Amino acid sequence: MTAPGPNDATEGAARRRIDIHHHLSPPTHLETLKKAKLGSPPTFAWTPQQSLDEMEQAGVATAFLAVTTPVAAFLDRDMARRVARECNEYGAQLRADFPGRFGMFAALPLPYIEDAVREIEYAFDALGADGICLMTSYGDKWLGHADFDPVLEALHRRRAVVHVHPTVSDRCTDILPNIPPPLIEYGTDSTRAIANLIFTGASARYQDISFIFSHGGGTMPFLIERFNNLPTSDKRYAAFTSAGVVAELQRFYYDTAIITHPAPLAALSTLIPLSQILFGSDFPLRSATNTVKGLRAFFNEEQMLAIDRGNALRLLPQLGTL
Repeated sequence: MTAPGPNDATEGAARRRIDIHHHLSPPTHLETLKKAKLGSPPTFAWTPQQSLDEMEQAGVATAFLAVTTPVAAFLDRDMARRVARECNEYGAQLRADFPGRFGMFAALPLPYIEDAVREIEYAFDALGADGICLMTSYGDKWLGHADFDPVLEALHRRRAVVHVHPTVSDRCTDILPNIPPPLIEYGTDSTRAIANLIFTGASARYQDISFIFSHGGGTMPFLIERFNNLPTSDKRYAAFTSAGVVAELQRFYYDTAIITHPAPLAALSTLIPLSQILFGSDFPLRSATNTVKGLRAFFNEEQMLAIDRGNALRLLPQLGTL
């Protein structure tokens, strides 16, 4: 797009960035993953100090912590409630222990709807959560399915910030047995969630939710012509997109985790205003420092200021005091 500005992705860089996509691994979650033989080495090895060291290296002032997939969907109801609650209390304690360095997107014990609504109340009212992290799908249902309406209604009432993280639907496991599912399915599941939210009318009904979609919205930018054509070819969908599909997509936010190649950055930034793009690293699964380098090779200094910090400050104004 433009020549990169000065390289501040080095040790000792001034802290200014807000990392909206940064994972933690609370002990309770690690224990359940290990028992189920799930997870990956980067999440097993994570410590708070690793995050702080990487943040220092990459000039990150504040990182928003969220538990990665799978959160609690593989657990029975009682265990799901326990794991979500203990993860949220662990994240809140980290935020208290390192003032200004960490924010928190709370986990929910989905697919258990009533328990998820109660955890929303606890996360915001007792723990002061900055937002909620949802998965793109649970079992064989994507966000936008009517089953999730009570959860979205509760978030809508609170004008919540909701970070949406991809996962692999039960319908899409082992499609290509020799290919790790995240390679294709994460981007595709994000796209399914976005499409389902829009074309069920859920995004229009719950407009006070500020959705942040991981990884630049997955494959959505490449499918925009198909998204645009659907309400024209099938009038059933027109009522859900009265201002147009693009206008609906441009209300959402998108993070930069694992999209620092020029191709996805070009697609996303052509479709979505710069104001809706947020810095996200996916640490410890990816390097915040390398994310900075990839973005600076594409965006100029003024654009980086918006992506690094300015856009997040408008979305999460409490950060202005940090």
